[in-house]
Amino acid sequence: MEVLTNDNWILTVGTFLPLVGVLVMLFIPAVEETLHKQIAIVTSGATLAVGIWTLVLFDYDQSEKLQFWVDEEWISVIRSGYTIGLDGISLPLYILSMAVTFLVAIYTWDNMPDAGNPKSFLMLMMVLQVGMAGSFIAQDLILFFVFFEVVLLPMYFMIGVWGGEQRQYASLKFFLYTMFGSALMLVAFLALFFQTDAVSFGFAHLMDAGALIDRDTQIWIFAGMFVGFAVKVPMFPFHTWLPDAHTQAPTQGSVILAAILLKLGTYGFVRIAIPMLPQGAEAWAPVIGVLAVIGIIYGALGCLAQTDMKRLIAFSSVAHMGFVMLGISTLTSLGINAALFGMVAHGLITGMLFFVAGSIKHRYHTLEIKRLSGLLIQMPKMGWILGFAAMASLGLPGLAGFWGEFPAILAAWNPHPALNQDLFRTLTVIAALGTVLAAGYLLWLYQRTAFGTPSDEFSGHDSGHGGHAAHSLSAAANHDHDDHESDIHDVNTIEWIAWTPFLIAILVLGVYPQLMFEVMDPAVTQLVERVGAGIP
Repeated sequence: MEVLTNDNWILTVGTFLPLVGVLVMLFIPAVEETLHKQIAIVTSGATLAVGIWTLVLFDYDQSEKLQFWVDEEWISVIRSGYTIGLDGISLPLYILSMAVTFLVAIYTWDNMPDAGNPKSFLMLMMVLQVGMAGSFIAQDLILFFVFFEVVLLPMYFMIGVWGGEQRQYASLKFFLYTMFGSALMLVAFLALFFQTDAVSFGFAHLMDAGALIDRDTQIWIFAGMFVGFAVKVPMFPFHTWLPDAHTQAPTQGSVILAAILLKLGTYGFVRIAIPMLPQGAEAWAPVIGVLAVIGIIYGALGCLAQTDMKRLIAFSSVAHMGFVMLGISTLTSLGINAALFGMVAHGLITGMLFFVAGSIKHRYHTLEIKRLSGLLIQMPKMGWILGFAAMASLGLPGLAGFWGEFPAILAAWNPHPALNQDLFRTLTVIAALGTVLAAGYLLWLYQRTAFGTPSDEFSGHDSGHGGHAAHSLSAAANHDHDDHESDIHDVNTIEWIAWTPFLIAILVLGVYPQLMFEVMDPAVTQLVERVGAGIP
């Protein structure tokens, strides 16, 4: 594995800088809410600035090489090192994690969840960012595992303390599922370590040595990694924690969970499981492909059955991550490129949908689809933004979502030669039908919420121009306990600042996907060649 050791301090700074904000917040009383918000925005903004500087320094002509390489001794007794690096595969996700955290911090300025204190909430968000960024730069299995697990506790508390009415149930389910997957993943990591003569946990060594393990052993080790990463994705049938977690999480938690955390599982497949265990990957690829397509159809049908807007968006994530996993299961450069693009596109689009859902909940105090209508009349800008995000989510050409789904379907038609061609071509047809169902549930959602006239419950005043006005939620008082005054108004300044980068990125990547494909493709091609060499 070729590496470049230019500016090898920058990844460490970019990853651990949020902890500086956490340390500062520790010494400031919780009552200083505004100051805590300012520190969170400044810290995450500084972290993003380091990320942008990383983009500037990155050598795009050698994106297949690991850059900003650091390999220092860490835990010598178990032969684990502080080994980090960034290539074309991890660069987009690393930057996305920084951008999303910064924009979520801005959004929090006006939309702090009610329960708990803001100090703890913002500190957890900063710790979460450390775990996310670290997972994408780690080049050592133990280091990766530590970062992978660091994200678990902050998200558990964000859902469990600041979530909805069923938050305890949702947070516990999230924690237990992920811990179960992580336990099997750790066993698989240890098995791989000992099967490769226990020399090192470094990715470079394990990619070379892992391919030499006999086929049956590879299949068993891959099984452990498969469960660990599949729970995180989440793939069918390990997905049941996701709708609950998303529905109960505060808006900020939902956005970070959708935009970044789900990608840790798919990234794990691409970075660790497949290149280190090529024969195991080849044996498991049909299983992954079949489960991915079941997830696409099941997720879409699940969406059609939902009455809650947030829960519908959560089920759509199961379907969209199905397309990502279908691309990965083909073991081709086209499929894995599509999967990586799909990860970023899903992060932007579904993150945007959760932002809009959170703001609608903030104004109407409900996300029950049948109680929402006439969004384009009451809040026209919000209505148009929801429409834009829905069109991107259903894979409309010209928006980012298309380039995650279409190439993945295309790749499934011509998978790796070692795979069953007939099976994958059948999966291609079924996955293509999934795109039709996606159009169905997203257009249904949009029609129900944005079109028509505002329901009587929310139209006790003239808000045709999206102006500020207060009214009584009389009908809602009976079953939603929202008998306080509600302020229905259109998109405000803070929301525009937080959302505009998402909207621009969705459009730019949709019109010019080459922007990302050019960066990823050399690294993906090298990875696929390595896998091909390991499959007899």
